[in-house]
Amino acid sequence: MTVIAVFNQKGGVGKTTTTLNVAASLALLDRKPVVIDLDPQAHVSLALGVRNLQSSATTAAFFRDHIPLDRVMRRLGNQIRLLPGHPDLSKIDALLGATPGVAGTLKRGLDASLAWDDAPILIDCAPALGVLSLNALYAADRVLIPVTADYLAIQGLNRLDLALNVLEGPLKRRIQRRVVLTRFDETRPLCREALASLKSRYGDNLCDTRIPDDPALSESPAHGMDIFAYSADSPGAHDYRLLTMELLSKGFFQ
Repeated sequence: MTVIAVFNQKGGVGKTTTTLNVAASLALLDRKPVVIDLDPQAHVSLALGVRNLQSSATTAAFFRDHIPLDRVMRRLGNQIRLLPGHPDLSKIDALLGATPGVAGTLKRGLDASLAWDDAPILIDCAPALGVLSLNALYAADRVLIPVTADYLAIQGLNRLDLALNVLEGPLKRRIQRRVVLTRFDETRPLCREALASLKSRYGDNLCDTRIPDDPALSESPAHGMDIFAYSADSPGAHDYRLLTMELLSKGFFQ
């Protein structure tokens, strides 16, 4: 069981798109990934065509009602196993925020339900550092951080990098991380400047693969499809395939 949290405190950076399409690429390689939706917007669930679920059939029930994770897992036709999200996740901070040891809830649940499984697990996190995201970070072996070239997104990345350094103390381990630049357009000076800045600060922790600003990546979720099902020959599909192979070659899913 290898757990990857896909997280950035800034919204709109391609976090859900990256979770969806890295998982889909792993599924094409017969890795049978698990996707955990911890965003109250439940966007990765919607993008996978799963909607209108009762709260009791989602990750909200795990946190609120102690329902085992394997009880809310859904096996999808594209070989992805999904633990869907729900808007009720927005209540978890208020319900559990003061509970001692709450940040370890997800890890304990994974150890109880999926410790036997050697498949990669990707967690789509809410774009805020609250109870749900802390659970994801505590459970994660590694963190994948999508970021766009704009100033606010890079500031969010830098704050997250500092927060991960602080969390390493209580966790008593190094949190491995990789940064991936999304919505990248080589022709835009801003993108080229952002790439140079990220390379300078993050070095080998910056992925070599960059995800293009491809309209097909925005269109596919509306059809309940990953990019490979929607437009397998698109630039987005090509580069998410490359990103997945890069992460695999560097042992990110081991």
